[in-house]
Amino acid sequence: MCRNIKTLFNFEPPATEEEIRAASLQFVRKLSGFNKPSRANEAAFDKAVEDVAAVARVLMQSLTTTAEPRDRDIEAEKARERSRQRFHHD
Repeated sequence: MCRNIKTLFNFEPPATEEEIRAASLQFVRKLSGFNKPSRANEAAFDKAVEDVAAVARVLMQSLTTTAEPRDRDIEAEKARERSRQRFHHD
């Protein structure tokens, strides 16, 4: 189950379609409680993922900021370091 949906706004290069869809999938999984829906719920689940992705695309295109874009590699390293500190066991 999803524990963390990553920030997609204000990165260089911008979020890809794959990243937007992955975040949308995680969001729908979290809301529904399904990691993989049953056949009976599959169509509704898939439509929700596509709807959330469409709204996310509009949001990403509509937001503005004066902040410098974040670097993906630097942010990924910061996340790895936070994880190491959080889960490090002596």
